[in-house]
Amino acid sequence: MIAASNLSMRFGKKILFENVSVKFLPGSRYGIIGANGVGKSTFMKILSGELEPTSGQVSIDKDCTMSFLKQDHYQYDDQKVIDTVYMGNEKLWKLHLEREELYEKSDTGEITDEESDRLYGELEIDFGDNGGYTMEADASKVLNGLGIEEESLNEKMSTLSGGLKFRVLLAQILFANPDIMLLDEPTNHLDMETIDWLVNFLSRHNGTVLVISHDRYFLNSLCTDTADLDYSELRLFSGNYDDFMTANAIALEKQQKENEKKEKRAAELKTFISRFGANASKAKQATARRKELDRLQVEDFKPSSRIAPYIRFKPLEKLGEQVIEAQEISQEYDEKLFENFSLNIANDEKIAIIGSNGVGKTTLLKILLKEIEADSGSVNHGETMNVSYFPQDNTNLLAGNCTAIDWLGQFAPNEGITDQDLRSHMGKMLFRKEEVEKDVSVLSGGEKARLIIAKMLLEGGNVLVLDEPTNHLDLEAIEALNFALTLVEQPVIFVSHDREFVNSLATRILEIEDGKITNYPGNMTEFEAWKKQNSK
Repeated sequence: MIAASNLSMRFGKKILFENVSVKFLPGSRYGIIGANGVGKSTFMKILSGELEPTSGQVSIDKDCTMSFLKQDHYQYDDQKVIDTVYMGNEKLWKLHLEREELYEKSDTGEITDEESDRLYGELEIDFGDNGGYTMEADASKVLNGLGIEEESLNEKMSTLSGGLKFRVLLAQILFANPDIMLLDEPTNHLDMETIDWLVNFLSRHNGTVLVISHDRYFLNSLCTDTADLDYSELRLFSGNYDDFMTANAIALEKQQKENEKKEKRAAELKTFISRFGANASKAKQATARRKELDRLQVEDFKPSSRIAPYIRFKPLEKLGEQVIEAQEISQEYDEKLFENFSLNIANDEKIAIIGSNGVGKTTLLKILLKEIEADSGSVNHGETMNVSYFPQDNTNLLAGNCTAIDWLGQFAPNEGITDQDLRSHMGKMLFRKEEVEKDVSVLSGGEKARLIIAKMLLEGGNVLVLDEPTNHLDLEAIEALNFALTLVEQPVIFVSHDREFVNSLATRILEIEDGKITNYPGNMTEFEAWKKQNSK
């Protein structure tokens, strides 16, 4: 068990949370949720011991092991992939190194009698008892589940992409099998298939699991409990994210009704006191009502950090019948991505492009947008088509040295838009006052994502194209975007690993797998059922 007692964290005058006392129990899996910036990662770093709180303390049961998912992708660059995973189990790793060293000495005849006795006695026993004889198989199994190919196991970490490094660091935690797992955004860089694998793995873990995630499907599938960081406090709810949302809405409605009831009663008491306070025959009743009025307490609603942006897409020009027509397109880089694929997009479709990492989803999207040319085949756009685009990599889009409001102003559809119009536009996307003057280079991932959505709203495109739009958004922003896209009547083409996002929007699924594209006319639930049926 891990527990926090009277935990507080302040940065100057800013209070993240105060007097948090909570116990996280073995066998339970907790989703830590809250808006961006409320202190979720800070709270987890305090639990891990990486940060000192302003006040309070953290305690864990004696002999409990704990692992924290590290975000430093470069820490193990000089290590092999397989060794990086082994290092997650510190005790086994030390035994492994000592054993390797003594066997090397034995092979060269440099081993002492004392070292020989240890090697073939206590060391071998400890090594076996701690899982040494199955460590390679166990580590390989976890790495394979997370999509790391066997041929990469003896490669240096420095040769891997950032996304693959993150998967190895996650494998390091899972291999260690600690009593307490602290996982900050473990689904980053994972595709749907790998997220399903991770849910199954963590669901079988007997210890305590704490996760921070913005993936609603992951939270709903995994969590037995939800820890909501809001109002500068942490509240525990039994159940997953959807259970929390229901319970929280009921609690707020109940408090509001109780307040309304109290306010109504207070008004009645004040009327009676005002009318009969000076009446001698009613003096006792008036006094009793004054006492009742003094006891009535209308509960204040604390200001919540949970604020959603206001997103509504409105095309500036009507879209004609023709949108995008692709004929016999093929593409390959080191290997074939897809070939001879044809597609005709109707003007009311919402198309999800899904598949494992690296299969060519973004490539297909860019070919359909004519940003890159296919190896063969053709793509034609309707004359009335006007695209608003959310790229996965916004490095080039947000390059330069300018403020957020000046950057946004470049995309105004006419010269008549004023500075106040832009500020109002940005306000809907939660940019407040001086925040609009921030340089784009210092914006957080969430701020950049919201600024690009503001650009899309300003452009008023009649075809919306989004490549992994939920990656840096908090749950409130994801739900706001999700809802806004359900309302639009123009085409939406998007790439996403967020199963909930795909399931609630898509009317057509394009899955890239094994060098071909499956074009399924239906939603995600129907597609998965069809795929399961056809795999029998």
